[in-house]
Amino acid sequence: MKKLSCLSLALIAAGLIGCGSATNTQQIETAPGAPGDKPYWTYSDKTGIGTSYEAYKNGQYVNDAKTGEVSKVWFSIAKGMITETMFGLIHQAQIRDMQFIVTGRDFTVTERDELDVSIDYLYKDEQGRPLSLAYKVVSKDKQGRFTLEKHIFTDPDGQSLFVRAKVDTHLSGVKAYVNVNPYVNNNGLNDSATVTDKGLVAWEADNFLTLQSSTGFGQASVGFTGHSDNLNDLKKNHALTRTYQSTGKTKGNVNWLAELGEVKGTATFDLALSFGKSQADSFAQGAAALDKGYDKVLAHYNGQGEHIGWEDYLASLEPMQRLANYTTDSGKLLNASALVLKAQEDKTHAGALIASLSNPWGDTVAAEQGHTGYKAVWVRDFYQVAMAFMAMGDPDTALTSFEYLEKVQVMDGTPGNQGDTGWFLQKTHVDGELEWVGVQLDQTAMPIMLAWKLWQAGVLSDEKLVYWYERMLKPAAEFLVDGGLAKILWNDTQITPPATQQERWEEQDGYSPSTTAAIIAGLVTASDIAKLAGDKAGQQRYLDTAKQYNDTVEKLMFTTEGNLQGKDADGEYFFRIARDENPNSSTKLGDNNGRVGLDKRQIIDGGFLELVRYGVRDADAPSVINTLPEYEDETLPENLRVKYSFTFPGDPNTYPGYRRYGNDGYGEDEVKGTNYAEGGQNTSGQRGRVWPFFTGEKGHYEIAAAVAAKGLDKAEVQRIKHTYVRGMEHFANEGLMLPEQVWDGVGVNPFGYQLGEGTNSATPLAWTHAEYVKLVRSLADKNVWDHYPIVGEKLK
Repeated sequence: MKKLSCLSLALIAAGLIGCGSATNTQQIETAPGAPGDKPYWTYSDKTGIGTSYEAYKNGQYVNDAKTGEVSKVWFSIAKGMITETMFGLIHQAQIRDMQFIVTGRDFTVTERDELDVSIDYLYKDEQGRPLSLAYKVVSKDKQGRFTLEKHIFTDPDGQSLFVRAKVDTHLSGVKAYVNVNPYVNNNGLNDSATVTDKGLVAWEADNFLTLQSSTGFGQASVGFTGHSDNLNDLKKNHALTRTYQSTGKTKGNVNWLAELGEVKGTATFDLALSFGKSQADSFAQGAAALDKGYDKVLAHYNGQGEHIGWEDYLASLEPMQRLANYTTDSGKLLNASALVLKAQEDKTHAGALIASLSNPWGDTVAAEQGHTGYKAVWVRDFYQVAMAFMAMGDPDTALTSFEYLEKVQVMDGTPGNQGDTGWFLQKTHVDGELEWVGVQLDQTAMPIMLAWKLWQAGVLSDEKLVYWYERMLKPAAEFLVDGGLAKILWNDTQITPPATQQERWEEQDGYSPSTTAAIIAGLVTASDIAKLAGDKAGQQRYLDTAKQYNDTVEKLMFTTEGNLQGKDADGEYFFRIARDENPNSSTKLGDNNGRVGLDKRQIIDGGFLELVRYGVRDADAPSVINTLPEYEDETLPENLRVKYSFTFPGDPNTYPGYRRYGNDGYGEDEVKGTNYAEGGQNTSGQRGRVWPFFTGEKGHYEIAAAVAAKGLDKAEVQRIKHTYVRGMEHFANEGLMLPEQVWDGVGVNPFGYQLGEGTNSATPLAWTHAEYVKLVRSLADKNVWDHYPIVGEKLK
């Protein structure tokens, strides 16, 4: 803070008006315009995410005197700005965004204006591989008037986001400001805000957010977003002509705006955005971070010297150096993937792995109520990530995650459950709170598969596996055999396996190749675990049922009278899902995501490849071989086509990408150019785009096919490395974040996406990073990482 001798008592009372600040600023006690504009979340295409690394103590995150307080702060970066920043549980956003503003005598430029933005990691090794999730964001004014450089990371010893902002200019009369839109307690409607002598405060109930600067604020104001936030005043006058000291008794969508100070050539400002259960605690957190200073906080965050941080985590991952040889970027994306996957774990509920630290298409999703977006647990995504932890050499997180799964299994004590037990919930908060309750049978099989893999790797002992078999895995296996009544919240459905209420895209019921592959693998591995547990009846029952389901795969899901029209279509292929038991019927799928349901034989996807991955079918099985031409056919009608080929600047090669399935509507509108379900309504022009992790899935099939044919020789390793591994690396953005979807070039493009660039769906997607890690490990091992050889052996 500035020394009190610089300030008059009157100015202190008015709220941090520093020496040299304008003396003609009108200071008003209460901001008008409540409750402010309707709140929305922000951009989902993150170029960076971060949090402090914390080490487990007996599989949990624990505060202690030696290692200090567990930091429970997460941040994200999009379009060069700091965006949703979470505190407490990983889904509890506390701000929408934080932007810096630079003014001159005749200009005001915000970070939301068009700047030339680049992002990089602050701490890297000699090969340029990131060693921590600390970022450097450089934003250059297009007219050359200034450069803004931000360094962003969290305080590992407390509950603060630490931001260093450096402004360089050749002009005189330049000032820097900071603007924050608080969304305290994960919503944008119920906040209050005030200016104090320590800094800015916003709160809802007992959740407090504060902002402090190491050099104090020249002027500070609070208001209601869009009405009294003073942004228009600043843009019009290039200075604050009035300030508001409080939002008063009315709650709403509040805003902070503060002058950081003058920029004479160059100026550096250190800020702490801090959290606590009281105003005093929040301010104390920020003061502690600023007192330690930039160098100490960053060194601890990175893990330099005696501190335990991100570098230590990476160093603990024994296979990583070997795996880097099977990348085409020297392991940059591999390191980033390891960091990103670990960062997307909750620290109150250890092992709770979320799908993405983002809200898909968040800038058009209302934030009037709490919203998790993808910051939640899906067991399917969870399984992919746990397997990636194993692949990169972190069995501790994989084991902790497996043990967490008990929290999201439907049992007698599950709130509101009036039906049968054993299955796993569709989507939950990290604390287990129910959100979506559809039955997806692959999500009930995957915990069994994960347990078997942990046991085979020696991570789960015989004794522990038997314990979990009785407690969690046997009930899951029983549900895969018998099904049962799902009766919880809105759901009141009888489940009869292998038909699933929802397949892996959570949209259709029936018989799905990908779901059935997981069910069969789950039951075969359950049989093997039952054998260890001495449950002879279960052992035989699960295996017999797996064989029974196996015999129906082609009978239910492989058409010999397909009606796809393409140069390589011959009428024989696996389709996405069937709602009846005749694979040659014209039964229509349900309408979904704005798209009208079509004849099931028209809709193909890559789900059949999971039959090979899990060992249910050989890579050269006739049904699999016969489906590949349709899956790869780029002459299919645009709406039904799945494969797209991509080229990238500076690289003459072509890389494959795939949509989830034909007629997918989960994406931007190709006619109107709007976000998915913008305004809360689906539109008929919505189009699901290409998902990069399918490039990894196809790469895994290529590995399996090569192993089955002649072995994975050097030539095949190079081909797969420079097609599928390299393809996924191209899909990563500048911050090395891998997206859910990338632009496929179809339809209007008001967002200006480049071909193969991530859209505003969800970035980073944990599943995509996990698939990349597993692909690299599979290539290095010359064998598919999450293959289950026991499945093929037992089904014969």
